[in-house]
Amino acid sequence: MNTLSYKTISANDATVTKNWVLVDAQGETLGRLASKVAKLIRGKHKTNFTPHVDCGDNVIVINADKVTLTGNKWEEKEYISYTGYPGGQRTINPARLMAKKPTSMVEKAVKGMLPKNRLGSEMYRNLFVYAGTQHPHEAQKPQQLKLNEIK
Repeated sequence: MNTLSYKTISANDATVTKNWVLVDAQGETLGRLASKVAKLIRGKHKTNFTPHVDCGDNVIVINADKVTLTGNKWEEKEYISYTGYPGGQRTINPARLMAKKPTSMVEKAVKGMLPKNRLGSEMYRNLFVYAGTQHPHEAQKPQQLKLNEIK
């Protein structure tokens, strides 16, 4: 057996092909949606996945305001932020956050599932979340993708 015939192919910026994918979040559970979208953004579904390269797709999430949570999370879950001043810790529950900024819950969930480094910040820029069905990315011809097709 010739061992030199098996070469590990490592992707780089020149060899990566980035597609545009459209995901409909209507009726989807937030965590399950976010984990599948994070997998698409990271590029783990591709055969040439390389951990240190941004080889994922550009993902457009529509109907982010129609995402669901299970159990009593609408009232009991808390999103915590800090202003930087003493006594400046703020909390908000998902029901109030959805009324204030509907896209924020999906953005926070996906961002939490990406790497916490410069590459993760770069990957996060490939996520586009919209509350309704309209989005300004028609020129990119995004491919509609059903979440149950993603493993």
